[in-house]
Amino acid sequence: MATFLIEGTDMNKLVLFWAWACVIFCPSTFAAPLDLQELIRQVEIQYSGHSSHAMVRMEVATENWQRSLEMESWSLERDHFLTRILEPAKERGVSTLKVEKEVWNYLPKVDRVIKVPPSMMGGSWMGSHITNDDLVKGSEVDQDYTFALLEETETIWRIECLPKPDAAVVWGKLVYEIEKERLLPLRVEYFDEEMELVREIVFDDIQTVSGRALPLRMTVRPLDKPAEWTVMHYQNIEFDTPLAPNFFSLRTLKAR
Repeated sequence: MATFLIEGTDMNKLVLFWAWACVIFCPSTFAAPLDLQELIRQVEIQYSGHSSHAMVRMEVATENWQRSLEMESWSLERDHFLTRILEPAKERGVSTLKVEKEVWNYLPKVDRVIKVPPSMMGGSWMGSHITNDDLVKGSEVDQDYTFALLEETETIWRIECLPKPDAAVVWGKLVYEIEKERLLPLRVEYFDEEMELVREIVFDDIQTVSGRALPLRMTVRPLDKPAEWTVMHYQNIEFDTPLAPNFFSLRTLKAR
């Protein structure tokens, strides 16, 4: 049997060759695992960050009417949120406050603060296709669901979210479509408890804000009512604004 002796320089070349071959032909060996939970968390807090201040235009269309609102909103982490209507004048001052899992609405015409009870969490928020539950639970998807990669292409991930057994959620399943390059949401699909697709949110108008790409418009569509929709369009948004938790109070809610 022939014996081959490999000089030191040749051995180094051989090692380098096999290392290169493994990188080319076995990339999954070295790829970091995709953290689906963290990816969903980043999507859900994209409009808040640590804190934010925004001017938002909301347009709502139903079978019977249309309305347009100009709003100012503030947020701190995922547990504090306040928004106030600026226009139209007849609704100016109508406000919503969220602190952790509690939601209050303020109606200035009657000078009344109304706490939203659990039985009303599935109700429409300000006449839109966004619910009170969306305000409370929208930022907690990473905590209430488990995740699986449904599909991966060169440009997108599709991630399935199934509720944990003890999670108090209204959806039977969520599916996120996320752009790989900029880690941006493109679409979220909402399924009811019978696993029927009933709602979708589409994100677009991608702009650079504070050095990062952000979709400034999201369109909510109830799929059983194709003529209806709600559009939230951010006119301006600032991050890392100086806000303290005590700003999000019933006193601030009633301020005009």
